[in-house]
Amino acid sequence: MRYIARDNPPAAVQLGLALIEKTKELAKWPELGRVVPEFDDPKIRELILKPYRIVYRVDSKAGVIGIARFWHAARGLPELS
Repeated sequence: MRYIARDNPPAAVQLGLALIEKTKELAKWPELGRVVPEFDDPKIRELILKPYRIVYRVDSKAGVIGIARFWHAARGLPELS
């Protein structure tokens, strides 16, 4: 997003808001996204907002969803900490 912000700050803001808006769906449906194929762990899921992958973790017992990364698909495998 920093790359976009250098050339077009309003577009970067719009993209950031779109990514955040997409994550709001998880409040009702935490398992809405697919399991991230590279990790094959049902607790690590993703939503797609092309070309971005919104990678998140689901903790069903605690009732918590944590956004792990907003990852551009061209960057390959998402890195998780």
